[in-house]
Amino acid sequence: MKYLIGIDIGTTGTKSALFDSEGNLIADSYKESTLYYPKPGWVEQNPEDFYTSACETVRDIITKSGINPKDVAALSLDGQMAGIMGIDNDWNAVTHYDSWLDTRCKKYVEYIKQNFEDKVLKMAGLPSTVAHCAKLLWWKNEQPEVFKKVSKFIQPAAYVAGKFAGLSGKEAFIDYTYLHFSGLYDASTTQWSEELCSEFDIPMEKLPEIVEPWKVVGTMTEKAARDCGLTAGVAIAAGTGDQAAGFLGAGLVEPGMVVDVAGTASVFACCVDEFKPDLKYKTLLFPKAASKGLWFPHAYIGGGGLCLRWFRDGIVKPGKEEFDEIYKILDKEAADLPAGSDSLMFVPHLGGRNYPYNSDIRGTWTGFSWGHERKHFYKSMLEAIAYEYYYYLKIEKNLFPNVNFKEVRAIGGGSKSKVFNQIKANVLGIPYVQLSREEVGGLGSAIIAGYAVGIFNNMEETAKKFISTKNRIEPDMKLNEYYKNYAELYIDMFTTMAPFYKRLAEISAIEKP
Repeated sequence: MKYLIGIDIGTTGTKSALFDSEGNLIADSYKESTLYYPKPGWVEQNPEDFYTSACETVRDIITKSGINPKDVAALSLDGQMAGIMGIDNDWNAVTHYDSWLDTRCKKYVEYIKQNFEDKVLKMAGLPSTVAHCAKLLWWKNEQPEVFKKVSKFIQPAAYVAGKFAGLSGKEAFIDYTYLHFSGLYDASTTQWSEELCSEFDIPMEKLPEIVEPWKVVGTMTEKAARDCGLTAGVAIAAGTGDQAAGFLGAGLVEPGMVVDVAGTASVFACCVDEFKPDLKYKTLLFPKAASKGLWFPHAYIGGGGLCLRWFRDGIVKPGKEEFDEIYKILDKEAADLPAGSDSLMFVPHLGGRNYPYNSDIRGTWTGFSWGHERKHFYKSMLEAIAYEYYYYLKIEKNLFPNVNFKEVRAIGGGSKSKVFNQIKANVLGIPYVQLSREEVGGLGSAIIAGYAVGIFNNMEETAKKFISTKNRIEPDMKLNEYYKNYAELYIDMFTTMAPFYKRLAEISAIEKP
């Protein structure tokens, strides 16, 4: 029996999963990550933590499984997508990881928005937001000496893959599922755009080689093999971004399929077979899928899941005896409340809105009175994420009027909540289904690894074979009609409150006496 490993270099942690060639999960392991907040709006991670956590979790799954390490045929890594880090010619980290949660580059986002948004949208499918191009401009202009030392800018998963394989800076790579976040490529050719790089004065030599997800970028070195508990020579596939890996693992390989990633970021995406950027609303990203010819227009709340964790840790503050069950307790309380949380509404953009981009927006509760309790505040948070999805779906239906969105496949930690899934089904008017397995990101990466070395002949058919759905939740269409009132009000609220958010940001920027 041959085995495959999928490694996810996530925002809050690294997870490794071991699968056999029949798609069975043999063992998995997770290690929490440390995020650093040196200044307001700044979020950093130490690149070496990505490598050590990957090694530790891989070593752990090999130990747990008891398999012979020689039977591991290949591995593939996926990871967080919108941030960047720099390496030198010897693959040493020159910068920290500039996280997708880090907004220090916001003035460059505004610069892009004011001058180049339509051009970038048409070519790369990226609305103005915190992503690679704005971050590159920050490093180039704010840290020019560091920028000069950088051979290539890459992402965390590529960094770990390169350390595993002993690559040099000249061999740096990026697979095409990340490219939309660059804002510097041409979707029609899947190549770096000389025109966009020239517009932004970004040296093309700082950009890595574009590859297909299943390209074998190298093999495990002796040192990396010792660190991971593997044998040298294991094939390493380029892999994909975390969302692309999760979508493949969830079996989203046909147009019209929809996915809700209820994780750190709350992502709502649909699968289509044509590139049709969101020029009207300037809200949806348009990334390539791992599968050729497919695309995943989507948007997300940067930290949707973090809102719930913040509420748990900062507001509810459960004791040790109820900590592990607190979300179930809150769900039960929320289930007894009427739709709309007795007219309490929440804005879930605690760190600014990503799509459409507005860094001034902050978290808001409005409409509360003396009769509201913690259960109202909690349910209003769940509903707010559903209202945001309603807005995304509205745009997707406008762009693709002939696509039938049949059901939403829910993945991520939040997908375990029946209450949350029911709220979203009611707001969207589309059935929600859970999947037969939770580890879809690792599975997607393992499928890519298997395809890279010839274990699987077809990624799409393999994904469909390995996944099935369960626990179908039908929407209550009467509640759907009722919820539309709140969802439309939610959309209007951003226009109405924009001057307030702008003024609040200006006041916050005044130096305190």
